[in-house]
Amino acid sequence: MLEPQAQSTPEGTIEQATPDPTGNALIRGIVITIVGGALWGLNGTVAKYLMDVYRVEPLWLACARELVACWLFLGAAWVRNRSRLTGVFHDRRSLASIVVIAIGAILFSQVAYLLAIDWTNSGTATVLQALSMPIVLILVCIRTPRRPRRREVAGLILAFTGTYLMATGGNPSQLALPPQGLFWGLMCAAAATILSILPAQMMRKWGNFVVNGLAFLMSGLILACVYHPWNHMPTLDAFGWALVAFSIVFGTFGAYGLYLQGVKEIGSVRGSILSTSEPLVATITSVLLMGVSFSLPELLGMGCILVTVVLTA
Repeated sequence: MLEPQAQSTPEGTIEQATPDPTGNALIRGIVITIVGGALWGLNGTVAKYLMDVYRVEPLWLACARELVACWLFLGAAWVRNRSRLTGVFHDRRSLASIVVIAIGAILFSQVAYLLAIDWTNSGTATVLQALSMPIVLILVCIRTPRRPRRREVAGLILAFTGTYLMATGGNPSQLALPPQGLFWGLMCAAAATILSILPAQMMRKWGNFVVNGLAFLMSGLILACVYHPWNHMPTLDAFGWALVAFSIVFGTFGAYGLYLQGVKEIGSVRGSILSTSEPLVATITSVLLMGVSFSLPELLGMGCILVTVVLTA
């Protein structure tokens, strides 16, 4: 999951004009946002467990998540505003745009994220995904046009420093990450950047649940036609299927829904800062549940990227 930007938001269009909450409303928004981000971070570790222990293929898991979670999004859209859900089918231009979103944003981001986790771990993949923040900042400065502010320049420097430390472990003569892991991690950041920009207009028009539901459905069908998940069925026991169900219900639909609702209540800037709960939870659960160990340079690199999120929010 990605953090909303001040200019446009990745999974829903949350405007900066949202009234500033106070008191219990502010606390509620903060808690919901943190829980949503934490669920997404935990979801990465669950995915890694399924891939390592049950040999679940990343593309199979992407198919399963998309083709099941889409109906939860569409069901929520039907309950909240069914006129939008039915109305989108009468707008051919919008449907064409959602197809582009399904391929260029949802499919790309899901596959890149899961492959990055498969080659590295959920903490590393989620932190590298956060590099979308400085990328979006650069694009905003080019399109506005304006010069980056001092804290934004500091954030960019930290982003490059953090990536260097994570990739090399502080030793420029070797890679601390597998080349494939570094590649898909950077693809995560690129996909997150596209996801933060491409769906914005459609989500303003039709809402988060409608666009996500249809985009997840289309993306899942396209991936299924190419990958044929029925030919790659994993051997899962009851616990394995429970983890798949958690990844779909809580890690995908629940994480998106809670996080977006929280950001809607507290604003995109606070949401961006609180989104650091995602990589923190992913890193902690990778260590506790998967026995992953990080070197000091890698931890410093992660810290640099997390600070970048705050500075560029």
